[in-house]
Amino acid sequence: MKKIVLAAAFAGAASTAMAGSYAKDDVVMEPVVVVEETAQSSSAAGILIPLLLIAIVAAAANN
Repeated sequence: MKKIVLAAAFAGAASTAMAGSYAKDDVVMEPVVVVEETAQSSSAAGILIPLLLIAIVAAAANN
C-alpha cells in the first residue's frame, strides 16, 4: 500500500514539474550579423591569364 501511495505521489510531482508556467518568456535573442570581409584583388591578376594564353598561342603559331 505504501508503494502505491509513494508511486502516486511521484507521478503527481512529476506531472506538475513538467507542466510549465503561464509566465511570459522575456528571453529574446537578437539576430547575429556576420560581416565577411572580401579580399581586394588587383586588376592585374585578371589580365595575367589571358595574356599568358595569347603568348602561348602566338608561340605555337610561330612554330
